[in-house]
Amino acid sequence: QVQLVESGGGLVQPGGSLRLSCVASGSILSIDAMRWYRRAPGRQRELVAAVTTTGGTNYSDSVKDRFTISRDGTENTVYLQMNSLKPEDTAVYYCNADLRQYAYTPWYRYWGQGTQVTVSS
Repeated sequence: QVQLVESGGGLVQPGGSLRLSCVASGSILSIDAMRWYRRAPGRQRELVAAVTTTGGTNYSDSVKDRFTISRDGTENTVYLQMNSLKPEDTAVYYCNADLRQYAYTPWYRYWGQGTQVTVSS
């Protein structure tokens, strides 16, 4: 069984910072790309940032230069450092990962349950 568990969400004032973490656990052979998505009330899910196994990253235009995605391969963990937060960043943030549990088995995409980020004064 594979689990992705996010943490680090909460309430923060505009201009503040938060660091989200997502740990993948269970029977995991290898992990490919890892990503952060978010869903704000009344809006579609949005890809926020992604990181490859070699450290390549990409960001949505709305968070570029404010958010930084990183990963720790030895700990199967992906982080999202969020700075200069704005009220429009308020959303539930989800991580996902493309991973394979055993040799010669397919790659699957797993999702976490999400963590709430609220930016408000």
